[in-house]
Amino acid sequence: QISDLESLVVAPISKASARQRAGRAGRVRPGKCFRLYTEEYYLNEMQSDGIPEMQRSNLVSCIIQLKALGIDNILGFDWPASPSPEAMIRALEILFSLGILDEDAKLTVPIGFQVAEMPLDPMISKMILSANDFGCSDEILTIAAFLSVQSVWVSMRGVKKEFDEAKLRFAAAEGDHVTFLNIYKGFHQSGKSSQWCYKNFLNHQALKKVIEIRAQLVRVMKRFGIQLKSCDRDMQAVRKAIIAGSFANSCHLEEYGQNGMYKTIRTSQEVYIHPSSVLFRVNPKWVVYQSLVSTDKHYMRNVIAIEPSWLTEAAPHFYQFRTPNPAPH
Repeated sequence: QISDLESLVVAPISKASARQRAGRAGRVRPGKCFRLYTEEYYLNEMQSDGIPEMQRSNLVSCIIQLKALGIDNILGFDWPASPSPEAMIRALEILFSLGILDEDAKLTVPIGFQVAEMPLDPMISKMILSANDFGCSDEILTIAAFLSVQSVWVSMRGVKKEFDEAKLRFAAAEGDHVTFLNIYKGFHQSGKSSQWCYKNFLNHQALKKVIEIRAQLVRVMKRFGIQLKSCDRDMQAVRKAIIAGSFANSCHLEEYGQNGMYKTIRTSQEVYIHPSSVLFRVNPKWVVYQSLVSTDKHYMRNVIAIEPSWLTEAAPHFYQFRTPNPAPH
């Protein structure tokens, strides 16, 4: 089933995987391989080969790479293992809606070729390139670097109250992306102190990585000849730049839903704000998220509050809001 959700699903291995794993035992010294299933299951029920990763992955980045290499006929391309047509069409739709591919499915100039050069998720690359129009590329580069690391927070058992207080020190009403800017500013003002990180429940190594990634992105922007501009705390400009890349990930709070239930605008999927977000329990009416994770529910990570009119500004071809019909008298 094609959805907005990329998930890691636990699945049985194949005979090919089992043979490869058994080969690890005894490779360097005598060893034994213990298999946690019956021989009957292995012989009669296990698939001979696993599903190729190419058929399980998001094709967006793969299609951009092929286009950049000059391979235009994606649908007729001789794949080693052909992905499903649905996955292909979905990836092409996303790339077209982001303005990375044109109506002839060719990379646009200059945005398409610039995105192909950037070592990031295309949505984040589009966000960075759009930030130039909103005059906030300096801030957006910082946010993009934060989105490239797993998490900057360190949660510890038994100190939940202190941890929550530390998060509140940086929390921004707009959401997680603006909170990242507050953390970055505090880290710099502390002289990149590991002691400051420890006191604020922040991961020092992750923040050093953020600075490294940001420096790399600055070099990429210089190569494109794009000047860095700061919006000087105009967070509306920052949020509009984020929407330019992530407009497809928009959700609306269900008025009569339970416990802060949202629905995605395009697919009406039920989603919730992740407890790690600064907007958890705040529940703004309209939000855009960076990624979805699935556990007992579908959770939105890295969430920012938005105005619905900004969606139609950013992507009128993607969203067509209709005024509801008046209720009959």
